[in-house]
Amino acid sequence: MLPAPPERRIVTHWGSYRADEQGRAVPVAEDPAPSAIGRGLEAMSRSPARVLRPMVRRGWLENGPGGGGRGRDAFVPVSWDEAERLVAAEVDRVRRLHGNAAIYGGSYGWASAGRFHHAQSQIHRFLNLAGGYTRSVQNYSYAAGDVILPYITGSAAGLSFGHTPWSEIRAHARQVLMFGGMPARNTQVNGGGTQRHGFGADFDACRAAGLRMVLISPLGDDAPACDAWLALRPTTDVALMLALAHEVIAAGRVDRAFLDRYTTGGETVLAYVTGAADGMAKSPAWAAPITGLPEGEIRALAQSVMDLPTFIAVSWSLQRARHGEQPYWMAITLAALLGTIGKPGLGFGFGYGSIDGIGQAENAYSWPKLGQGSNPVDSFIPVARIADMLLAPGGAYPYRGETRHYPDIRLVYWAGGNPFHHHQDLNRLVRAWQRPETVIVHEPWWTATARHADIVLPATLPTERDDIAASGREPLFLPSHKIAEPPGEARDDYAILTGIARHLGLEADFTEGRSAEAWLRHLYAGLPALTGQGDLPDFEDFWQGTGLRIDRSRPVRSLLQRFRETPERHRLHTPSGRIELYSQTIAGFALPDCPGHAAWLEPEEWLGAPATARYPLHLLSTQPATRLHSQMDAGPTAQESKIRGREPLRMNPADAAARGLAAGDVVRVFNDRGACLAGLVLSEALLPGVVQLATGAWYDPVEPGGLDAHGNPNVLTRDQGASMLSQAPSAQSCLVEVAAWTDPLPPIRAFQPPT
Repeated sequence: MLPAPPERRIVTHWGSYRADEQGRAVPVAEDPAPSAIGRGLEAMSRSPARVLRPMVRRGWLENGPGGGGRGRDAFVPVSWDEAERLVAAEVDRVRRLHGNAAIYGGSYGWASAGRFHHAQSQIHRFLNLAGGYTRSVQNYSYAAGDVILPYITGSAAGLSFGHTPWSEIRAHARQVLMFGGMPARNTQVNGGGTQRHGFGADFDACRAAGLRMVLISPLGDDAPACDAWLALRPTTDVALMLALAHEVIAAGRVDRAFLDRYTTGGETVLAYVTGAADGMAKSPAWAAPITGLPEGEIRALAQSVMDLPTFIAVSWSLQRARHGEQPYWMAITLAALLGTIGKPGLGFGFGYGSIDGIGQAENAYSWPKLGQGSNPVDSFIPVARIADMLLAPGGAYPYRGETRHYPDIRLVYWAGGNPFHHHQDLNRLVRAWQRPETVIVHEPWWTATARHADIVLPATLPTERDDIAASGREPLFLPSHKIAEPPGEARDDYAILTGIARHLGLEADFTEGRSAEAWLRHLYAGLPALTGQGDLPDFEDFWQGTGLRIDRSRPVRSLLQRFRETPERHRLHTPSGRIELYSQTIAGFALPDCPGHAAWLEPEEWLGAPATARYPLHLLSTQPATRLHSQMDAGPTAQESKIRGREPLRMNPADAAARGLAAGDVVRVFNDRGACLAGLVLSEALLPGVVQLATGAWYDPVEPGGLDAHGNPNVLTRDQGASMLSQAPSAQSCLVEVAAWTDPLPPIRAFQPPT
């Protein structure tokens, strides 16, 4: 066991903390803007919702593999040895009888900031050694953007990496358009953990430099501060961008030299925007009734983008909607018409304000990580299509121009992540979740995922194990120390999988003869080769300290700057080598919901749809300010925000008055897909006709598949792909109604162990 350091530190996705004299986690001094989410670390470690022993669903234990009772049955405790044997036997049974493609290896990357105790890496390493598995591709955060961008600019640069630095925006831009906002609540978190939250300082520096910050969102507080707020209807950003493009064209301000040298398809786009192609000019007069913005306000914004060097920022949230590819494509198109792409500090970028660290210097090296091996099974699904896969084995679906078929999944093995948080239309997922023969999960708590499993293996928290952590957006390699003892019989994923691998004859390959401590030392030993930093302290000194700083960042460049400077030398990875404003490849797919150029496509659910006759409110299911996704929902920060135990729903006072509702009421939010209870908060910061309910309240149905008592918006959201191209989630296209709840309130049972 590693010796205790003088100061014990824990690294999480929402910040770094040290253990005080009482063992409580308090923010480290280096963090200028620590997140309050960390207040819940101690409470979550000893929560009554912890899974304390290996548990097996009674119906599965007595009757053998098969669904039907998930979410209703009681659980039976078993020993670790029996649990390991049951899991190993089930993995072996499914791969022998049905092949490894019948195993779905579910996981998500937010379970731990550690480089070793990373649940996704651990479970995938194990399943690869066991013969492979069906995997998922893309993610719930920005899947539509990740799919569409390579067709336009040849890569996903500007989405999850390669962003124009804030320093360049501050130095060269005079205006920033924030489509979808830059909500500070999102910047509490970072994929590999963080020690210094820097978004607030970067945003404030832009304002201090005199940049005009323009918020374009139905939520008036979707940015720390702004000089103008354009409160447009949700999911109509493309119509506004088209109107801006129309004005640029009408004013003769199109940079045709840029279009000719750096893009293809410009003439097709010009014909569409002006109406030459379809008889409908995409003018401010056309866009005003779609967006709900006054025509004069649109024209004024168009004039500002022609007068001021402008950076166009689009949040990740905008592409989580029907036709979510279009706002990204149209933002690039607008920047191309202005000729700003590749200029220092100008052009476009995605995800600013979506997590911390975007726009900060990126490391010019990679950090060590646990190897996952290779998957011999070539079977995958887009991550948001899991319910479709389970409900329709063998069914055909389009994806990126191909017709693919869903595998017949018999075993779901999940470690890290909570599909009953991040998936849409949870009542549909409940039905789909009954289809596999067996569901195995590693879980610290009795989440809905654990309650709907057959075998539940109690996992430790990051506070309960030693690890090392690092982010691609900070030059820091950090020790993450164990600061609490795990309760009951909880084990880390590595120990759990080592025991199961032993029963399958895979232990030697899985562990390579190393304990968890030996793996930490091994990963640290690989640091010099990856970073080029040779004079590192030995591991003991590193472990006793507060981290290493390795300052080797990439050169300061704006997105596509090298391409602009020498396009022939730095051709893009598109068929033309240029920015494809019109993609012949996508046009050739002949998809009805994703044409060959950016376009306004009316979704099934928005404030201009016929469905508003029954459901007149547009629901935005945003990221929460009080937790990371569903993590820490039982902690004090999240609990203090609840209203009578329910997740708060924000609503404009005019909408509340029209329904006879008052602040603090418990209300029923509903549509044809489901219903949930929430506590009402009134705010003028919401456009009338829009309500906001954060994701992450633990799913708590009164009856299986019925009313959710706690306020999980994903009982309401639509489980449909953004388009046939990406099959990405489309949660932000969602209409609902809200009414007073007058019956006795059902209890909140989400944080209590099941029977």
